[in-house]
Amino acid sequence: MTASPRSAAHRTPTPRPLRHALALRGLALLGAGAVALTPAVALTPTAAAATQGTPEGLTLSPTADPSSSQTVTWRGDHGQDAVLEIAPASDPDRAERVPGQVSGQAGATHYAATATALTPGTDYRYRVGDGARTTGQWHTFTTAAQGARPFSFLYFGDIQNDITAGAAPVVRAALAAEPDAALAVHSGDLVNNANNDSQWDQWYDAFGSHTTGGINHVTTPGNHEYSGLSLSDHWSLQFPGAGNGPDQGTDLAETVYYTDYQGVRFVTLNSNYRNTAPLLPSRWLDRQQQWLEDVLEDNPNEWTVLTFHHPVFSNNPGRDNGPLRRSWLETFEAFDVDLVLQGHDHSYSRGNLIANRTEDPHTHTGPVYAVTVTGPKMYDAGDDNWTDHGAEARVQLTDTQTFQTVQVDGHTLQYVARTAQGHTVDAFTIVKDDQGKRVTTTS
Repeated sequence: MTASPRSAAHRTPTPRPLRHALALRGLALLGAGAVALTPAVALTPTAAAATQGTPEGLTLSPTADPSSSQTVTWRGDHGQDAVLEIAPASDPDRAERVPGQVSGQAGATHYAATATALTPGTDYRYRVGDGARTTGQWHTFTTAAQGARPFSFLYFGDIQNDITAGAAPVVRAALAAEPDAALAVHSGDLVNNANNDSQWDQWYDAFGSHTTGGINHVTTPGNHEYSGLSLSDHWSLQFPGAGNGPDQGTDLAETVYYTDYQGVRFVTLNSNYRNTAPLLPSRWLDRQQQWLEDVLEDNPNEWTVLTFHHPVFSNNPGRDNGPLRRSWLETFEAFDVDLVLQGHDHSYSRGNLIANRTEDPHTHTGPVYAVTVTGPKMYDAGDDNWTDHGAEARVQLTDTQTFQTVQVDGHTLQYVARTAQGHTVDAFTIVKDDQGKRVTTTS
């Protein structure tokens, strides 16, 4: 099974005249300037293709405002001739060229470019390469509409292990179940070894270039995206973020950011205090908490979705992420965020604070805390860490690989967790109306 390309037939924007010409600029990321290709180890087939010039690892990374701009990253061997060619799908002759900037090297030379002054709610076609000898295929994406509009997104827990045989079937089931998804949210541990080119190739192959290059990927690193105390060489080259995170602290500028999409503020945090700040975790986490408080205070959207890797309420009986809970939980609850999407524990759970129960046993208020796993690696689960800290796991499962689809439509959000075989293991609806906010289990 392969993912279907996102085309105008899949996502038809509201027709509107194209009144403005595209204003486009390059995005210079870390280490601007040409990088000589001198790999220390044998290249994987995908990386080898990139050294021959064919663009690989095409990724859409969200900007702060995906209704008017789009960042594209890829790898290849284009020298100083790298370029992003882009045009409205309805008027392909109006293609503009954005110079691609060298952003660094990990297995091959990586490039990035950002198109700006795009028209909201519009299909675009684009390709990357050197504009001649090594130009890639055409791909499409749709800019976000302005303001709140219905859309769906996918949520994946740890893909991590045995990607091709074990995780890819779940990923492809998700793409088949929700072909019009506008974004994919990844809660960390996309691969098992931070700098393994082959595993990153498998991750890209699982989704296919029409998905990695067709919808925005909201990503947060897990502990397996770290090698010791260092973030993966691949990470910021593939997932540069929106550039609006904290400007101080280890790795925060590269891994903490937010993006607004059609009535939802998506926020990524970095929970890897054991890798980045093992001696002073509270200072590092509190820096994010202060930034998050400002981001939530100024949020113009009705909905808020947070993602990070380590759960505030662990499923694994031998784990506890107390520093996260002490630094962040009060802010989550005070601002009544809607979804907190996590991974790491290789099991499934969904729950809430006990204080947010209502008289209806199927309904609660406040944030929803979810922990999921997409790949085949599994751990035991128990609810002690939930109940010991004032929370309850309403659903908890082991040995269950899932993907999650989330539909946002006005004052209603619907969440469904499914297996690759299509079995629904959890579902709930959040409604906001004149009676307040209610989270109701529906399966």
